[in-house]
Amino acid sequence: MKVLANDGVSQSGIDALEKAGYEVITTTVAQEQLINYINEKDIAVLLVRSATTVRKDLIDACPGLKIIGRGGVGMDNIDVEYAREKGLSVINTPAASSHSVAELVFGHFYGLARFLHNSNRDMPLEGDSNFKGLKKAYAKGTELKGKTLGVLGFGRIGQATAKVALGAGMKVVAFDPFLENANLELEFFDGQKVNFDIKTISKDDVLKQSDFITLHVPAQDDYVIDEAEFKIMKDGVIIANAARGGVVNEVALVKAIESGKVAGAALDVFEKEPKPEMQLLMNSALSLTPHIGAATNQAQDRIGTELATQIISILG
Repeated sequence: MKVLANDGVSQSGIDALEKAGYEVITTTVAQEQLINYINEKDIAVLLVRSATTVRKDLIDACPGLKIIGRGGVGMDNIDVEYAREKGLSVINTPAASSHSVAELVFGHFYGLARFLHNSNRDMPLEGDSNFKGLKKAYAKGTELKGKTLGVLGFGRIGQATAKVALGAGMKVVAFDPFLENANLELEFFDGQKVNFDIKTISKDDVLKQSDFITLHVPAQDDYVIDEAEFKIMKDGVIIANAARGGVVNEVALVKAIESGKVAGAALDVFEKEPKPEMQLLMNSALSLTPHIGAATNQAQDRIGTELATQIISILG
């Protein structure tokens, strides 16, 4: 039986599938050629990440497909319900990348709090000629310890991000329309464990209280953060979106930065991905990464292994 990992899969995943007798193909097939390739090669399992889309036309045209797998959490690039109606299994890996996304968010937060995203650009250019000027320009950093982190969306990734915040000495407040409370267990290197019980509060209360805000929500029809939400926030707030492009109104974000409401923001995802707006790319208050939330070796290993385990379980 053949598995096409069209957007790639870790070696650990390949090894697990091959050990179980599957043939794994890692050729990247162009979207417009995918239907023909799947049928010609008799592909039973199609694995994708965010680059490949699996819509109704492909599902209808490829009757030999048995499983569609998404290496990651969000499945907005797959017509999930339609595929299941047609008898296909649709799987993903919701837990595998949580900590990787959480660490990226805090990489951005620490960088923004101390202006590292700009300092790292300016030092090579002016470090020898304007050292004192740069020192003065970047002398008003802020510490995360003692600050309040607001988490919008308190599922696996939101909770993983909250754990990092708690470890950093932050207070955590959270909003989730489907969750009233969560017990977070922090496990340390020597086996000690500490538990925190977080009760969710309203979205407006999170926005009012938070010094830092991070979004961990699925794709939405409407913005989660728009002009009205920015007005509620504290002055000088720092925001991160490593969830989905389109959950933050980027035009409103730029206006909030220009007004001083938002001191800085981190974007790992964009409304017009893979071609973000130039006004975002050139904005010195933004810390930017190219959708790499789950892109650690450890997360990709977990994703590959988790997909392989599910495929073997379903197909035997």
